[in-house]
Amino acid sequence: MSLKLGTVAPDFSAETTEGPIQFHDWAGSSWVVFFSHPADYTPVCTTELGMAARLKPDFEKRNCKILAVSVDPLDSHMGWLGDIEETQSVKMNYPIVADPDQKVARLYNMIHEDANAKLTVRSVFFIDPSKKVRATITYPPATGRNFDEILRVIDGLQLTDSHQVATPVNWKDGDDVVIVPSITDAKEIAEKFPKGHKELKPYLRMTPQPNR
Repeated sequence: MSLKLGTVAPDFSAETTEGPIQFHDWAGSSWVVFFSHPADYTPVCTTELGMAARLKPDFEKRNCKILAVSVDPLDSHMGWLGDIEETQSVKMNYPIVADPDQKVARLYNMIHEDANAKLTVRSVFFIDPSKKVRATITYPPATGRNFDEILRVIDGLQLTDSHQVATPVNWKDGDDVVIVPSITDAKEIAEKFPKGHKELKPYLRMTPQPNR
């Protein structure tokens, strides 16, 4: 079973490709996208880790750090970095946790024995600055992740935190959003959403994205 939303992400110490870390200390006051890959020297993972490195500036704009993990030792990770940089035309710029004893993977329930008892599935944990798990996505080992969706989820979570809105189907940054049902007072709505809103139903009220 995956970690429940709203729970504190487990802390851990580990060796990484950028030196030892204590996870909560390393995360600091940032958001974190923590994602697992099944194994080193595998094709889909090579493309994913390269993409994450390419998108690091986009994560940084969102005050978000990225951290990867697999159940391989540090020397394997270090050898693999060269392949990622060569084939994906990037410079690796974030840490990969070495977890050969599966300590971290099991702490985060990244190993699903019915799928494969030796490999981590493609888990993604969205962790906020208070260290709480805010969202998770899980893919099977053979399906590559969509990093546009990962960035979109961060945008949605941060928008919800800063304004009392929810994001509708297929929402992208800049699209109209939903006023949460808990706001019912017309004066409060007018104050919070001065751009106006459209009431499709009493429970479905659309408004321009407040921070745009």
